[in-house]
Amino acid sequence: MNAPADLAQVIASQPDAVHGYKAFTLGSFSFRRDEYFAHIQWTTRDGRTLSHTMDAANYLRALMRDVAWGFFYGWVNFDHVVGTVNHYKTVDFFAGSYNDTMKSAGVDLLENFPSERIGATFAAMLDDWTNEGFDPFAAPQETGSAYGRKRGHNRPAITRARELATRCVGLKGDLALRTDERGAPVNRAFADVPQDQPELHPEPGFENEVHAFNLFAFLSRSQVTWNPSFTSVVKYSFMCPTTEEHILPIVHGNDRVEWFFQMCDEIHWDCAHKETGKPLARVIMKAGDMAAMPAYCRHQGYSPKRSMLLVWENGSPTLVHEIQSGEAPQVPVSF
Repeated sequence: MNAPADLAQVIASQPDAVHGYKAFTLGSFSFRRDEYFAHIQWTTRDGRTLSHTMDAANYLRALMRDVAWGFFYGWVNFDHVVGTVNHYKTVDFFAGSYNDTMKSAGVDLLENFPSERIGATFAAMLDDWTNEGFDPFAAPQETGSAYGRKRGHNRPAITRARELATRCVGLKGDLALRTDERGAPVNRAFADVPQDQPELHPEPGFENEVHAFNLFAFLSRSQVTWNPSFTSVVKYSFMCPTTEEHILPIVHGNDRVEWFFQMCDEIHWDCAHKETGKPLARVIMKAGDMAAMPAYCRHQGYSPKRSMLLVWENGSPTLVHEIQSGEAPQVPVSF
């Protein structure tokens, strides 16, 4: 989750004399924050000045995911007006472009930027606008306030480094430690999760080839929400178990089919059409349920209690183009 390093491309003002925050410019868009809100401003195609306002905490939680995920697969809608679309070498930033009302009124704007430029701008904005004590990756009950005038920073939280395993976690030669091995505490919501580890009885000579660990115990110690806590990669098959609490800070618009397996508790999903925002479905997933989000939808989740979710992604770099050309389907199965 390390922030992009090229800050030479970032256009920022001096800190505001009243609130203490810098303002940022990205193409035709400008960004500023005060004690409670983030404000995004742009000029419409017919020359009018328009602006959009978001709650500062909600904005920072969405911005955190965009920075940490490298703009993710497809759409990262911060809300119903602004967001990004990842083209994998370039990124669109838009205001109203996927909002039917604003689009029909002609007040939307979309601009495309090199990934490094928008990434550096967003990372600098996240760094300056995140106050000490506020962790945009944490559940609301587990962090301080995002509000008020500029005070300090929380770089350790916004630049958490990924731990990369060199082979299966726990096997000899792997450098990554499980969360329990490094002493991470069990989350308050998972106090009832068994922490015992599987028994292993490999045949002689295979002791360094067979291993297992308790994934539920691993996830019970996760410090973050709505972010992969563990990812297994087999060619283009990405399994991403996560812990979720409160609200997914973004509305994710798919550019490929995405599978969900609810491992415990429940999540409620609002699903809508990716490009228009027209509601499509309300999905309530309970432990043991599976669902698939088609490539034409956007979705946002609500987890009443901290839960565990397994997300499966097809990470093929050509898949998005195959879907756009019609070579691959937008749905997981046709009946």
